[in-house]
Parts: sequence; structure tokens; C-alpha cells
Amino acid sequence: MAMSDTAETLPSGRIERLFGSSLFFRLWCSQAISSLGDWIGFAALTAVAVRLGGAQQGAAVALVISVRLVPSLIFGPLAGVLVDKFDRKRIMVFCDLGRAATVALLPFVDAIWQLVIASFVLEIFTILWSPAKEATVPNIVPSSFYARANSLSLVAAYGMFVPGLVVFAVLSRVADWIGTTSVWIFPTTNESLALYVDAMSYLISALTIALLAIPRYARGKEPDRQSDQQREASAEKSKRASLNETLHEFRDGWRFIRTDLRVRSVMLGLGTGLFGGAMIVPLGAIFAKDVLQGGNAAYGSLQAAIGVGVGVGIFGLSFLLKRFPPERGFWRAVAGAGVCLIGAASMFSTLPAMGFIFGLGLCAGAVYVLGFTILQTAVDDELRGRTFSALYVMARVCILFSFLVAPLLSDLFDALSDRLFGGRVDLFGVTLSLPGVRLTLWLAGLIMIVAGFVAHVGLKRAYHLKVLQQSDGDKESQDAR
Repeated sequence: MAMSDTAETLPSGRIERLFGSSLFFRLWCSQAISSLGDWIGFAALTAVAVRLGGAQQGAAVALVISVRLVPSLIFGPLAGVLVDKFDRKRIMVFCDLGRAATVALLPFVDAIWQLVIASFVLEIFTILWSPAKEATVPNIVPSSFYARANSLSLVAAYGMFVPGLVVFAVLSRVADWIGTTSVWIFPTTNESLALYVDAMSYLISALTIALLAIPRYARGKEPDRQSDQQREASAEKSKRASLNETLHEFRDGWRFIRTDLRVRSVMLGLGTGLFGGAMIVPLGAIFAKDVLQGGNAAYGSLQAAIGVGVGVGIFGLSFLLKRFPPERGFWRAVAGAGVCLIGAASMFSTLPAMGFIFGLGLCAGAVYVLGFTILQTAVDDELRGRTFSALYVMARVCILFSFLVAPLLSDLFDALSDRLFGGRVDLFGVTLSLPGVRLTLWLAGLIMIVAGFVAHVGLKRAYHLKVLQQSDGDKESQDAR
């Protein structure tokens, strides 16, 4: 039940022209506020893990962060069913309140296992909140604003990273000062004030969303005309049917994702692209040191280049999308990211590698915006929660698998290169070194190129199938006349 038509009738003011509707503007503000708190809390959570980890600081931080991947793998598919089954506005408010309560308790933890449990609980709330929000967007903005809404959402989610770290640093200083005054009745660790501010950001987000008049998805319930006896008789039956209904909805959601050509192609392109592109994260420092011979300075430059590229891709695409269909740009962006990654891995110095990495970020931002836009357009409201939940699960699995596999592949290719080629080859009088990290990034780029073309084939088939169905429908209408 998309409410884009309703959004079209809102007053045409400055906010509506930029955000599509005042409802989305306020939802975006709540996301930006909670995202700022997320990054403040992330820094504080890491600091708490370091403090409690003792001699095993690195292991403690890795454990606390990695445990946040587990809930999405276990509960992610069920989260999509719940998002489609219940009022999404209430889900977002409930999750924000749950996150606020969990974060507010963090200053009182005194053991790593408590921090691990809190991190696990926070992620459960997040995997419910995110698909509920994404599934709500098409109900409050016109379809012509989907791409811009996705761009703005990405800005709200990741644009608060630097401000969040700055605020955490300031709050840590303030917490130190408050701790020396002996007037603070709550725990006064270095991270406590930041955690309280994080909890407050979730409360503000919950209040903002609670006051929004978001159209509720109607599941077609009939008026309740049952008598008391009939209601009691059906109570036991409804309890037995509840689990079966949930499992049925779960199967319907995954069947739709598996059989719909457009959705399947986007999922494939995003998932495979993430698997290949994410390899730059664990291998970036090694590439900068061993290939570019630039050390930490080169690594920082590459990070800056990809960040700027993503930002340019996000903002630029939101204004250019009206000139071409998102399906055409999506597969090209996935394949283009692979070409840029191969180009960057082939360089010998930092500056040209930065140019290709900038292109990689540009394409990555476009893939995100275009992929979400296609899904929001292609998926009906009753299945949208399950689709976006599946997307988030797939993204986490692909990224985690990429993080685990990339270093192993790099070591394997390094050994093979030394054994087969002595670590280098001569091409047209030029000696080309073949370290494992370069070969792994080449493979990652090739994977992304193949994924782009596979997505292109699927999206093209989906388009022709849609045209054929429309043609058959028009023919049937003419025959009926």
C-alpha cells in the first residue's frame, strides 16, 4: 500500500522539494539524531571494551564488535516477517526505546560478558529498526524521490561518523571534569557521559517518530463481530495458527526474493559486489605498504579517496537519476566498481591509485542508491519488510565472509605467485610484481564485473517479461471490448 500519491499532495515548500515530503524530513531527522548517537555509542562501546579487556584489549574489542554480526544471521529473516506483520511505526519507536534503555545501562557493566550481551541486544533492535524504516520510505515520499531519499538516508547513516567521534572526544573531556567534582551520582567513567547522550539520542528519535502521522499498512482485517463464546473458541485455534502463519509468511518472502527477477538480480549484484568490494578493507593497509610503498600515509589517502567518491556518487546520482532508469545505471555501477578496483590494484604509486579508488567509491555510492531505489519500486508494501531484512542479512554475511576470506586468499596467492613466477613477471620489458594482495584485489574486481553483467541479464529479462505481460493484458482488454 504505497502512499506516494499522498506525499504528492503535500504543500510544495522548500523541504518538500528537497526531501519529497515533510514526513520523510522528520523521519530523516530522527535517523540522523540516532545515527549520531550510534557513532558516539560505537566509540564509547569500544572504549569500554578496551578498559575492561585488560591485557587482552584487542580480543575484547574484536569480540564486542563481531558479536553484532550474529543477531542478523539468526534473527534477520524473522525480523522481516515482524516488520511486515506489525505496525512499522510502533516497531521503530519500540526499538529506539529498547536501544536507549540498553545503552543507559552500559556505564554500570563491569565485565566483558555483560558488554557482549548488551552489544547483542543492541543489534537485535537495529535489525528490526532498519528494515522498518526502509519499508516505510515508499509510503511517505513520491516515487520520483526514492533515489534522493535513499541518498539522504545514507548521509544520515554514515555522514555522522566524524561528528560522532568529535562529540565523543568532547564528552570524554567533560566526563573527566565532572568526575573530579564529586557531584555526579551516576558512574563517572570516561565513557559514561557519551553513553548517556547516546541513550538520549534514541529517546529523541523515538519521540520524533511517535509524533509522525505515518500511514499504517492495512492487512485487511475484518471488523470483529464474534461473540464471547466464539472468541474464546477461536483463541486456541489462533495460537496454533500463529506459528504456522509466521512460517508461511517467512516462506512467502524468501520465495518472492528467489523468484522475482528484478529483486533477485539486485540482490545478486549488491551481495556479490559487497563481497568483492569489501576485500579492500582488510587488504587496504597491506596494499598501501607492500605495493604502493606508502605505509600509513598512503592507506589514509586511499580511505579519504573512497570516502569522497562515495559522497560524490550519492549526492550526484540523486539529481541525475531522472535522466536514466535505475536498472541501467545499477549494473554499470557494479561492473564499474570492479574495473576501478582492478585499476587501483594495478598501480605502483599512491596518486593514480587514489584516482581509481575514488572511482570505486563513486560506483559504490551509486550501487547503494540505485539498488535500494529498484527494490522500493519493485516490491509491494506487504513484502517490503522481508525484502529489506533479507538484504541486510545478505550484506552482513557477504561482508563478514569477505573479511574472513580476503587475508586467506592473499596469503595463498602470495605463496602460489612465489612458487610459479618468483613473485613477478616481465611484460613488454616492464617488470610487474605479483604479490598476493594484488592478485586478490584483481580477483575481487573480476567478481564484481561478472556480478554486474549477470545482474544486467536478469534486469533485462525482467524488463522484457514485464513488457510482454503488459502487452498480453492490453490484448485481453481489447478482446473483452
